[in-house]
Amino acid sequence: MKGKRGKVYIVGAGPGDPELITVKGLDRIKKADVILYDFLASEKLLKFAKAKAEIICVGKKDGMHLLEQNQINNLLYQKASKGDIVVRLKGGDPFMFSRGIDEALYLRKKGIDFEIIQGVTSAFAVPESFGIPLTKKGKFSSVAVLTGRKSNNEPIDAPECDTLIYLMAAANIKNVVRALIDSGRDENTPCAFIERGTTINERIITGSLLNIVQKSEKQRLLPPAVFIVGDIVGYRKKIYADKYKKR
Repeated sequence: MKGKRGKVYIVGAGPGDPELITVKGLDRIKKADVILYDFLASEKLLKFAKAKAEIICVGKKDGMHLLEQNQINNLLYQKASKGDIVVRLKGGDPFMFSRGIDEALYLRKKGIDFEIIQGVTSAFAVPESFGIPLTKKGKFSSVAVLTGRKSNNEPIDAPECDTLIYLMAAANIKNVVRALIDSGRDENTPCAFIERGTTINERIITGSLLNIVQKSEKQRLLPPAVFIVGDIVGYRKKIYADKYKKR
């Protein structure tokens, strides 16, 4: 008699607010025998796990790793090989500036069944949580989502686009701003940093490319934070006026 066949679900937990996980993602959490979760995935989602589920924090977030990626890959393989239903719970979307693709390729190589459960990315949800749209018909029609930190000291991308969204830029903001200005962006271009967006601890720091570094340092900005650049930032008070009365 063949043993139970395991499977891994690589699940996007959303941007921080536990209510922003998909119905499908929540269903897989409820059915999981093992859950491997990141710091950026809301721990409130874990209360939906089965009482006997094994829950493991693997601690992946910007600049901090409890386990290295090869250790996480091996854990997924080992648990699924035993016949367990495994959820790999990742902040945001599992393929947006994430090692989710590496995990999927590893599982494919090892012959482990897996499925990708998409998540709401912070690149879209966090600006919208403060009333910042990413496009406006007839005025702002292009959006780029970029990494604010690259390995091997590679240059930061600064494409010609109406709206730029940088993830993982908090610790590298000086280089991001320098790249934007060097590419021809006006130093008076509006921008905003949103820290811990969609959570009860969210806050926004607004300014321009000229002063955002100074402002973020003065207000001790910490990751996770999303950096938005472009005139579209100015729509925040028009959409969520009450949210900005004290800002």
